[in-house]
Amino acid sequence: MAPLPPHLYYIGDLDIMTQSPPLTGLRVLEFAGLAPGPFAGLLLADYGATVLRIDRAHPSAHASSTSPPPPTPDQLTRRKSSIAVNTKTPKGVALIKRLISQTDILIDPFRPGVLEKMGLSPSEVLLKLNPRLIVARMTGFRRDGKYADMAGHDINYIAVSGVLSMLGRAGEKPYAPANIVGDFGGGGLVCFVGILLALLQRERTGLGQVVEANMVDGSGFLASMPRFAMDRKGTWDRERGTNLLDGGAPFYDTYETKDGGFMAVGALEPQFFEALLKGLQIKADDIGGDRMDRRTWERQREIYTKRFRQKTRAEWEAVFDGTDACCTPVLTQQELRRERGFDQRPIVTLRNSPGHAIHEGEAEGRQPAEGQGIGVEGDGWSEKGLRPGEGGEDVLGQWMGWSKGNQYDVQDGGLVAVERGGRAKL
Repeated sequence: MAPLPPHLYYIGDLDIMTQSPPLTGLRVLEFAGLAPGPFAGLLLADYGATVLRIDRAHPSAHASSTSPPPPTPDQLTRRKSSIAVNTKTPKGVALIKRLISQTDILIDPFRPGVLEKMGLSPSEVLLKLNPRLIVARMTGFRRDGKYADMAGHDINYIAVSGVLSMLGRAGEKPYAPANIVGDFGGGGLVCFVGILLALLQRERTGLGQVVEANMVDGSGFLASMPRFAMDRKGTWDRERGTNLLDGGAPFYDTYETKDGGFMAVGALEPQFFEALLKGLQIKADDIGGDRMDRRTWERQREIYTKRFRQKTRAEWEAVFDGTDACCTPVLTQQELRRERGFDQRPIVTLRNSPGHAIHEGEAEGRQPAEGQGIGVEGDGWSEKGLRPGEGGEDVLGQWMGWSKGNQYDVQDGGLVAVERGGRAKL
């Protein structure tokens, strides 16, 4: 087969040619931060954008050294490069300003006012340097209101959004589901959507803008369904843990198996519930009445709990696989990776312009859902991390045509702008 142009690939047995990922050619500067900002940057990189991370200066960054700096703790660095910059120095800030002219998207993960203190105000500085720039600002709390200047983490943001109060078992304290709802769902993913909207608008107007995302509003929107359901009797109108979809209903819950595993049950519709009872070998009369009658819920839960403990998880899988009982095993991340060969894929499938593949493999012959290209080391299950300064100087050369000693140099482990017209005295 003759080589294809760089923007075309053969994808799987569909025997079609597909375009490169949709964000190919976009240039992103990402200030190092905690999960939401880097997650938005990761999604941009997975769909073709070139993401250059700005890390703090490090004594051995950008140096010809046998002991380079260790990777940062951030694991959301897939396909990214890094430059180390001391943003507290005028020459460090000057370097960033010069990059802005060739940047499409800047990700700001800081608290309100931090970018302004650097001398990089979006409206007063950045958008004047590049009117096409999209400045994506990611905060935890809203930028206005009583919490705007306070520190916080995922648990705090979903707490003041009202979402945390809805999560947890009956009679127990609210339960925070790790940092999935705030940092990733209501934070980074929402910020990514905002960036895409701004890119769409830029196609129409030629102008960039400021995108402001926060985890309070983001997580609040993720809870739209239960919020709306609070006004519908029998769905989500009771205390947490006693409603239809929050662990209250016995036919929408998890159950332990004989070997300590768990099965997840979601038999909401009558026909699915009928299939569940058939698989469990339980008669409808045994549950003591209408399954939707809350007075039967305690008895139902006791029956299902006892029954599931009579077989191993694998045995229950054999019973319910291929049925409409809405009963599946609760798989762990470890067994998905090691035993079942579950492949990591881009977050959404684009049939004609898939994102980059995550799982390692051959570049040709992949299905669109798997992505395109050879994937990354570690199959998406592990990330080696990114060292401050790693790969960043190559990106500066590609974006700007810069080289060390001409347009930039290194000072105290960080890149600085060289004075125009000659080498700066460092």
